[in-house]
Amino acid sequence: METENKKGTTTVGIVCKEGVVAAAEHRATMGTMIAHKVAKKLYKIDEHLVMTTAGLVGDAQILARYLKAEVELYSLEREEKIPVGGAATLMANILNKTKFAPYYVQLIVAGVDASGPHVYSLDAAGGAIEDIYTSTGSGSQFVFGVLEDNYKEGMSVDEGVDLAIRAISAAMKRDSASGNGIDVVVITKKGYKELSSEEIEERRKKLGL
Repeated sequence: METENKKGTTTVGIVCKEGVVAAAEHRATMGTMIAHKVAKKLYKIDEHLVMTTAGLVGDAQILARYLKAEVELYSLEREEKIPVGGAATLMANILNKTKFAPYYVQLIVAGVDASGPHVYSLDAAGGAIEDIYTSTGSGSQFVFGVLEDNYKEGMSVDEGVDLAIRAISAAMKRDSASGNGIDVVVITKKGYKELSSEEIEERRKKLGL
């Protein structure tokens, strides 16, 4: 399928004092061609969980459906929300069991549970590593440069949103496979919130981006 060949991405996940921030840009590419300008790369898994995707769109969509279904089953069976680390491990196991036909993806699983905010980076082989921030995709090197210079432990969610927007904007300026706008999601103990395009654009202007 054509959609399975679309790739080229920048995503980011950041741990903040009150929650997590996840962001991604909109562009999907096929080689040097911009195949899609409104690609979805942030997937709501539950009220306390988000997954970002980089890599083949077809693989990413299937994995998002798998994880959402498994998280819902966990909640029904145990009558409680799955911990963020549990969701990351579950996805890592799905990825690891398909070594002979791997999913060509890089994922971030982020969210808030009883122990606080968490961000996990997952590779195509099923490796899962927790960190205070991470980035995936073709523009991640530019994101890491911004994060290394500007991230502060214990920063507020509001500061984290601005940092995520600044980081993704830096990638869009230098990575040809990233662009066409930004999506941002915030998760706190109050739940899941996706920022409007108007709020994101207003923040970009205030930041001088």
